[in-house]
Amino acid sequence: MEKSGGSKEAGGPPPPLPPPPPAIPPNVKPERVTTTKYTITSRRGVGTTGRPIQLLSNHFKVHVDNPDAVFYQYSVSITGEEKRVVEGRGIGRKVIDRVYQTYASELAGKRFGYDGEKSLYTVGPLPQNKFEFQVVLDEVAKRDIGSPGGSGSPSGPSKRSKRTFQSKTFNVDISYSAKIPLKSVALALRGADVDVNAQDALRVLDIVLRQQAANRGCLLVRQSFFHDDTRNFTSVGGGVTGVRGFHSSFRPTQGGLSLNMDVSTTMILTPGPLIDFLLANQNVREARYIDWVKAKRMLKNVRIKTLHRNMEFKIIGLSEKPCNQQYFSMRVKNGDGASEGQTVDITVYDYFARHCGIELKYSAYLPCVDVGKPKRPNYLPLELCTLISLQRYTKALSSTQRASLVEKSRQKPQERIRTLTDAMTNYKYDDDPVLAECGISIEKQLTQVEGRILETPKLKVGNSDDCIPRNGRWNFNNKKLLDPTQIDRWVVVNFSARCDTSHISRELINCGRNKGIIIQRPYTLIEEDSQFRRASPVVRVEKMFEQIQAKLPGAPEFILCVLPERKNSELYGPWKKRSLSDFGIVTQCISPAKVNDQYLTNLLLKINSKLGGINSLLAIEHSSRVPLINDTPTLILGMDVSHGSPGRSDVPSVAAVVGSRSWPLISRYRASVRTQSPKVEMIDALYKPLEDGSDDGIIRELLVDFFKTSKGRKPTQIIVFRDGVSESQFNQVLNIELDQIIKAYQHLGEENIPKFTVIVAQKNHHTKLFQASSPDNVPPGTVVDTKIVHPRNYDFYMCAQAGMIGTSRPAHYHVLVDEIGFSPDQLQNLIHSLSYVYQRSTTAISIVAPICYAHLAAQQMGQFIKFEDIPEASSSPRSGSVTNVGGVPVQELPRLHENVQGSMFFC
Repeated sequence: MEKSGGSKEAGGPPPPLPPPPPAIPPNVKPERVTTTKYTITSRRGVGTTGRPIQLLSNHFKVHVDNPDAVFYQYSVSITGEEKRVVEGRGIGRKVIDRVYQTYASELAGKRFGYDGEKSLYTVGPLPQNKFEFQVVLDEVAKRDIGSPGGSGSPSGPSKRSKRTFQSKTFNVDISYSAKIPLKSVALALRGADVDVNAQDALRVLDIVLRQQAANRGCLLVRQSFFHDDTRNFTSVGGGVTGVRGFHSSFRPTQGGLSLNMDVSTTMILTPGPLIDFLLANQNVREARYIDWVKAKRMLKNVRIKTLHRNMEFKIIGLSEKPCNQQYFSMRVKNGDGASEGQTVDITVYDYFARHCGIELKYSAYLPCVDVGKPKRPNYLPLELCTLISLQRYTKALSSTQRASLVEKSRQKPQERIRTLTDAMTNYKYDDDPVLAECGISIEKQLTQVEGRILETPKLKVGNSDDCIPRNGRWNFNNKKLLDPTQIDRWVVVNFSARCDTSHISRELINCGRNKGIIIQRPYTLIEEDSQFRRASPVVRVEKMFEQIQAKLPGAPEFILCVLPERKNSELYGPWKKRSLSDFGIVTQCISPAKVNDQYLTNLLLKINSKLGGINSLLAIEHSSRVPLINDTPTLILGMDVSHGSPGRSDVPSVAAVVGSRSWPLISRYRASVRTQSPKVEMIDALYKPLEDGSDDGIIRELLVDFFKTSKGRKPTQIIVFRDGVSESQFNQVLNIELDQIIKAYQHLGEENIPKFTVIVAQKNHHTKLFQASSPDNVPPGTVVDTKIVHPRNYDFYMCAQAGMIGTSRPAHYHVLVDEIGFSPDQLQNLIHSLSYVYQRSTTAISIVAPICYAHLAAQQMGQFIKFEDIPEASSSPRSGSVTNVGGVPVQELPRLHENVQGSMFFC
C-alpha cells in the first residue's frame, strides 16, 4: 500500500504516485557515471526513548598519568649461525629475553615490549639508534642429539650426556624505526579523528599485555591468552579440549581509555598419552582399529614429550612398519673402545629393550613416531610419547563437539563478572614495567553505564489480531497466521527408515488447519528404495526424484523431505540443489525426534514463508507507518559472506545479499547468492558487467525485483546492513561495496543516486552488558549509546533478544553513512523492530533479520557444491561452472530455478 505525501526523493519532489515506467531498460549504460566518495560519519547525538536501566560493562577504566610518554619502535632481526633469519615466535622471545639479561647496561636498563616477531617498543629512546648483539642459548637437543647414531636411530638414553644440551648462537640487530606518541590516544579520546598514531599506540599497549601473558607460559591467540591450568580445561570429545582464557584489548571510549576484558575459549589437542589421543580422535576403543593414514595427517607437526628422557620433539610422520619390524642401523663399539666398531641392524623394539632397559607393553605391533628429518628418520615408540599441552586445534568442530563446548563453557552473568574481576585482581597489570613508565593504572571494577530499554514492537497476526511479545517472545496458541498459504498438491518423501510419514502428514494437516493454512492430503508418500540406501548422496537424491516424476502427473507445489540425520546430513546439499535449482520446487527438510504442536507450528512458520505467506507483521508495518520508510521507496539490504571451515583454503567463500520486496513492507526478502575466492570478505559480484554490456551482478537482480514487487517504484533510499567485517575494513565497505551498489543502480539508466544509510553489525566482539541490580541477563530491547561507545564514530550496542542461558551478547552496530537522516531514536527503533520480523521463529533475534536471512541463504546454497569435486566440476547448468578469479578457479553456484527465485527459500 502506497501513501502520497510531501517526501523529498533524490532529484527533487516527485508527484505523489508517478506512473511506473513501461520497463527497466535491460542493458543501459549511462553516459555519465558519477560516484561519491564516502567517509565514516561521526555521532549525531544519542537516543532518549525507552526506560532507563543501570548496567555494568566489562570495560575497566584506564588512567594515564604520563600522557606525554612517547613509544619508540625498533625493528628486530634475529639470525642464526648460518645467517638464516629466525622467525619462530617462541625462539624470538627467548632470544630477546637473553639480550636483556646480557646487555641491560648497554640498553640503559630500558624495559621493552616485544611482539614476538620483528618489532620492539620502549618508553623513550634507547641510548643508540642501532645495536648489534650476539647471544647464546643453551637448548635441550631436539633431534638426534645423544642418539646412538646411524640411519633411523631412535632417541634413547646415551652415555654421551655432554651432548644432550647444545648451544646456539644468535645475532640480533635492533634499529630505530619510528616514534609513537601516547598523546595521540588522548586526542582520539577527545573525539579527534583517530589517526594511525593512536591506533599504533593502542597496539603497543596490547603487545605489552600479550608479552606479559607469554612470560607466564600462556598460549597466545590473537588478542586472547590461555593458561596451562587443567581447571580451565573441558573435553569436547574426539581428543579435543576447550580451554578457557581471556581476551584483552585497550579501547578508546567516550568515558576514556578502557581495557576490554572478556572470557574467551579456544580449542587444543587433549594433552596426555599419545595413544589416548589417537583412540579418542578416531572414536575407537582399541589401537588395532586406528586408521594410521588418518593418524599420520593428524599428527603432522604436533609436539610431544618423551617419558624416558623428558625431551621435546616435533612429529614429522610415522614409520612404515610396526615397532618390532622397523629396523635401523646402529654402530656398536668394539670391546676395547678404541675404534668405532661395526654397524648392525636392529629393530626399534629390540633397541629399547636391550639398550635402554625399557620393556614396551603395547607398542610392538604399532607404527613408531618419526621425529627426525625427512632424510634422517628418528623413531620413538608410541607409548613413550605424550602430547604437550596448549597445542591449538584449528579444524572445524563437529556439531556434537560444538554443542558440548557451548554447554560446558557457558557462564551466567554473575559467574562471568566474578571470573573477570578475579582475573583483573590476580594478573596485576599495573605492575608491568612498561605500563608503569607510561603511568598507566587500571581499575579493578566493571564500568557503570546507563542503558535504555526500548518499547517492544507490537505485531499483527491473523484476523488482524494484535500480538504483544513478552520478554522478547510470543506464540501462535489460539492464533492464526496473518497471510496463510494453501497447499493443494504436495508429496512426502522419506529417506529415513524409522519415520512414520503417514502420522506426520496427518498431524501437519491438523496443525495447519488451526493456524489458518489449508493443506490437502498429500498426493502420495514415497519411501526410499532400500537398495539405494548405501549409494552416494547424489544417486539417492536422483533415484528419489525419478520416483516423484513417475508417481505424479506433474510437479508438486511443495515437498516435505524426511532425512535420516537432523544435522549435517550428506543428503541435504544434493537434495536442496536438485529441488531448488533444477526443478524449482519449494521443499522443507525434517528429521523429527518428537512431533508435537510446538514442533509442527515452527515447521509451518517456515513452510508458509517459503510458499509466499506471511506469518506476522509489525503493527506499524501493517498500517504503513514505518518512519522515513513508508513515504519514500526504500530498499533494505542484508549482506553476509560465509567462509569455508578453518584450514580449508580451497573451498570458495559464499556471498549472499537479501533485498526487501513489496515496499512498504520490511518483512519480505529475496536472496541472491554467488561464490567468490576463498577467505575474501569483500563481496565482488555486487556489480558484474559482462562483455555484452549487461550486468550479471547481485544488486541488479534485487533492484529489478524491488521494482516489480513495489508497484513500479524505484528505491530512492537504500539501507545496507553488513555483517562480518572488522573496523579495519569499514572503509573498504564504503569504497568497494557501496561503490559497486551505486554502479549497479546507474547501470539501469539512473543518474540520481539514492540516499544511503550503511550499518555494520558485529556479533564477534567482546563487550558484555550486565544488570547492576539483578543476576539476570539484560532485558530484551536494551540499548547503550554512551560511555563505552566510540568517542567519535556513530556506534551503539543493542541486546534485542532475551538471554535465556549463559550471558547475552549484544549486537554492536556501527553507522558508517546516514544520508537518509534518521534520528538516533528512529534508527535504534527501526533496528529493534527488524529483530521482530524474522519469520522462522516467535522470538526476537539478536541481530536484524536481513543479516540472518543472508547468512541462511549463504549457508544453504553453499551446500549445493559442498559434496562436489571442485577441480573436476562440470560446466553444465546443474553442477555450476568454474570461473577464474585472479587466476584461481572458483566454482560458480547453480542459479535458482525461476519458480523459486523470489521465494524465501532460505527460511
